[in-house]
Amino acid sequence: MTNLNFRLLFTDNLWNVSTFAEELYSKLFFNVGLLLMEPLKHECGVAMVRLLKPLEYFQEKYGTWTKGLDELYLLMEKQHNRGQEGAGIACVKMAAKPGNDYMFRERALGSSAIKEIFSKIHGEQNASFSSSDIDLDYIKEHCPFAGDIYMGHLRYSTTGKSGLSYVHPFMRRNNWKARNLCLCGNFNMTNVQEIFNHIVKDGQHPRAYSDTFILLEQIGHRLDMESQRLYQQGVQKGLHDQEITKFIEDNINIANVLRTSSYMWDGGFVICGTTGSGEMFSLRDPWGIRPAYWYRDDEQVVVASERPVIQTTLFCGGNDVKELLPGQALIVSHKGEVRLEQILEPREKSACSFERIYFSRGSDEEIYKERKELGRILVNQILKAIDNDIENTVFSFIPNTAEAAFYGLVEGFDDYLNKEKARKIAALGNKATIESIQTILDQRIRSEKVAWKDIKLRTFIAEGTQKNELAAHVYDITYGCLTPHVDNLVIIDDSIVRGTTLKESIIRILDRLNPKKIVIVSSSPQVRYPDYYGIDMSRMDEFIAFRAAVQMLKESGNERLIRDVYAKCKQQQNLPKEEVVNYVREIYEPFSQEEISAKMAQMLRSEDVHADVAIVYQTIEGLHAACPNHSGDWYFSGNYPTPGGNARVNDAFINYVENSYR
Repeated sequence: MTNLNFRLLFTDNLWNVSTFAEELYSKLFFNVGLLLMEPLKHECGVAMVRLLKPLEYFQEKYGTWTKGLDELYLLMEKQHNRGQEGAGIACVKMAAKPGNDYMFRERALGSSAIKEIFSKIHGEQNASFSSSDIDLDYIKEHCPFAGDIYMGHLRYSTTGKSGLSYVHPFMRRNNWKARNLCLCGNFNMTNVQEIFNHIVKDGQHPRAYSDTFILLEQIGHRLDMESQRLYQQGVQKGLHDQEITKFIEDNINIANVLRTSSYMWDGGFVICGTTGSGEMFSLRDPWGIRPAYWYRDDEQVVVASERPVIQTTLFCGGNDVKELLPGQALIVSHKGEVRLEQILEPREKSACSFERIYFSRGSDEEIYKERKELGRILVNQILKAIDNDIENTVFSFIPNTAEAAFYGLVEGFDDYLNKEKARKIAALGNKATIESIQTILDQRIRSEKVAWKDIKLRTFIAEGTQKNELAAHVYDITYGCLTPHVDNLVIIDDSIVRGTTLKESIIRILDRLNPKKIVIVSSSPQVRYPDYYGIDMSRMDEFIAFRAAVQMLKESGNERLIRDVYAKCKQQQNLPKEEVVNYVREIYEPFSQEEISAKMAQMLRSEDVHADVAIVYQTIEGLHAACPNHSGDWYFSGNYPTPGGNARVNDAFINYVENSYR
């Protein structure tokens, strides 16, 4: 990165927060803020930067010592889509002298948390240090965030708990650097109670009942034991005072700490951490559920939740950014030695497919191609829904992550139409004329920008008392883009989960165009089951597919199945998680996907809607064909990759029957 690039961020080390941050934030968040039909709650994001050169190197080469901090800011802003509840950063100063602090943290709540944190940090720096006379020795000693290791986290709660005390990074403090631990992650454990009981049995007293607090104490305890082991070795070697301290810091086996801490974890996770002495690590779950990518060059090691974020920030190629493999840890030692360690035995890879459909940035080369393919393979299903009437059908999408799938859908229809054109021309035979051939060739797929999102209006509605009444105005439409009562309207979205926005807004406002039929298309399969690996979708009755199946059971006189499944789930509550079976699947077995989709359309069509309404979903087979390397489909199939998932989905059904079922 050139000196000029960094001067855009830092002018003589005086960061222009009021202009740059606001401009970049607005551009990035605008794309994120164009929410889809179904606003899912996002999962968390992580970012880490470990400098491999001293600050003097960066000051000389780039004209600023703040390179690591700059990169952390960009890595976090470019992952703003992964969590809007809060953010936090931490810094470790490895060269701090005894008696001086060496680990620092800043956290904030809200969608503007990143801006708030970096504004505060750079405001304090600008007030304390003159850019005209840079004394790096003084800066390294007195500036809190003039360090070697930077950690960033974007939070979205999946626990139902919120507040600043739950915002990562978490810190476990100690007077000895090697025993200090800073932790953040993108994860959710399914067996928190089991882990809690285990560490309590050892005599520990976790500050709170949450997976993050518990993991912090678990890893911290093993770090203490590792430090104590090395202390005893140092004593046996005849070392004294700071000699022992240096011996411990130089020989910490962080891989062993992770192995002895993580062996019983059940869930999807990417855990990032650093010790006070400078051991940095990132560990991915053995099923590969949650994503993690890393990059290194001569100057730094970088970790983030998404590949293109690193590519853009570091100006590197996609092949240079590596994916952290299931059960693998990236470890950077106190001395800057970089290595990969297999911490947990890899299981059958079940990388989350929702990452590809919705959560991850669409600028990733592979994700973009997969999203297009998800749209392309829906052609035949849509043709059936519109009775093959392409001539009288307008195609569109609801912004913004459905856009790539829309491009694939249009390409698929172009391919279909080209084959039809060839067949019709061939059928003309000797009767072919220039005019008749031209008539056939003139057939086109009709695509329009039909829906527009009003972000400000949505914010107002969220705060007002007339939300349901005003929800119909969240989107606006392009009037005159189809022929009333003649044209079908096909709208593709990435996913349809709850159906609330569809019923309250989308379908009603699209109906104002007077289409003959509205076909809502989901590039993902029906979301039927909760997630327990980092995305806040935990209640059965949230899902329109589940509500439709329950309603159909009632109408078909098969309501007893609900009670039978409930009884089976109750019988398993005290079994080890490894023995639990997902009986909730039986709720869907009496019906085909098409039948459930038809019921959804009926439930989501308000009485004041005049057009016919149909819903088309991606098949699970189509999902796997489009995303062959991300087989984690438990949202749609109920095939949970970990034993804890089966236990949790049964608990969710029990909770539904006991608290919501009527």
